[in-house]
Amino acid sequence: MKIRAKQVGEQMKKELSDIISRKIKDPRIGFVTVTDVEVTGDLQQAKVFISVLGGEEERENTLIGLTKAKGFIRSEIGRRIRLRKTPEIDFEFDESIEYGNRIETLLQNINHEKKEEN
Repeated sequence: MKIRAKQVGEQMKKELSDIISRKIKDPRIGFVTVTDVEVTGDLQQAKVFISVLGGEEERENTLIGLTKAKGFIRSEIGRRIRLRKTPEIDFEFDESIEYGNRIETLLQNINHEKKEEN
């Protein structure tokens, strides 16, 4: 990844967190954490990774709300970062947190089983 794209991604991550938590008033959007932003080398596309507190329904509703607010979010990003062209934004769930939690649970189960054997 190019240095410029990485810098833009980090700046977008900071701004997106602020925009989502303070500017968007959609009740469908729950407690969202922007975990990462990957920007393409040409700065045309940005993949925004999010985690959402709650179950599957909260996750889906949040994604619907964020998708509806994409235009507003893009214009806010463009105004704050001042790029020639604001990247297209795609929201995706950050599965790494869930994956990490799953591994943690499996390790705890293994340790618990070993203690029972002894």
